[in-house]
Amino acid sequence: MSAPHLLVIGGARSGKSRYAQQRAEATRLRRIFIATAQAFDAEMRDRIDRHRADRGAEWETIECPLALSEAVARHAAPDAVLLVDCLTLWTSNLILSDSDCFAATSRLVDALEHADGPVILVTNEVGLGIVPDNALARRFRDEAGIVNQRVAAAVPEVQLLAAGLSLRLKG
Repeated sequence: MSAPHLLVIGGARSGKSRYAQQRAEATRLRRIFIATAQAFDAEMRDRIDRHRADRGAEWETIECPLALSEAVARHAAPDAVLLVDCLTLWTSNLILSDSDCFAATSRLVDALEHADGPVILVTNEVGLGIVPDNALARRFRDEAGIVNQRVAAAVPEVQLLAAGLSLRLKG
């Protein structure tokens, strides 16, 4: 691996995005935010706008709901840090578009292995709750867990966030 990558995992509102942004900003490299969210309703548009305002004008934003490995390959550079937020929404997008999650994750892991600069990835831990009551939700939970495991295995550092506090799981 040519660059130190980081996976930041935790529950909803655990401080993952803030922690990842602070880690990216601490590199003092050019900052590129790769956004996987899609604004299908007003609440999500507001959420996206708040996150963009929180990052500030120093960040370049790349909208990337599906072609994540291609975006990492295209934008990774020694003078830039990529912040991918988030793998959970990307997994949801893949499922809803009938894409092959395993193949897409394989391409992402390959892109990370060949990236010329650091990549910070944010994801949700969705497997700690009750078993979902429907097949689609169970598939999502399972796919998200597999994506998280494969990316965690491919990066040198993993941080778990809970209540705004980080716990090093790897690295």
